[in-house]
Amino acid sequence: MQKGTGKWTAISSLDLGIPVTLIGESVFARCLSSLKDERVTASKSLKGPSTTKYEGDRKEMVEHIRQALYASKIISYAQGFMLLREVAKGYMQLTLNYGSIALMWRGGCIIRSTAFAFYDGYRSGSLPANLIQAQRDYFGAHTYELLSKLGQFIHTN
Repeated sequence: MQKGTGKWTAISSLDLGIPVTLIGESVFARCLSSLKDERVTASKSLKGPSTTKYEGDRKEMVEHIRQALYASKIISYAQGFMLLREVAKGYMQLTLNYGSIALMWRGGCIIRSTAFAFYDGYRSGSLPANLIQAQRDYFGAHTYELLSKLGQFIHTN
């Protein structure tokens, strides 16, 4: 069962018709992660690529990842501002200080955390959900579980 900021934001965005896809996808990733037994079973019959080792230029790959993360940050702020603009316009007639809001988000908030992806995730016995949890912990002090120490939740400052 999902609760909290991500779920509330996704519901609000759907009610207002604002595409806050990054938040929705992070909530769906948690839902998919909770299907552990099904994923382990599916991973035995749904096969993926035979090789996953990267053979290209690692420096170039790291730069591409850096650029992708930067782009996703811009998109997450844009989507958040779109939602707030619609709420302020339609419901509260507020004048929002987007600069201050951006600073608040930068200080720690869920907005800073991201059809084939579902199949890929469903057929995997192990998902990078702990990486997502670690990112949520970094940006919002949510804690995460180490795969090497199941049942132990930690916070990294």
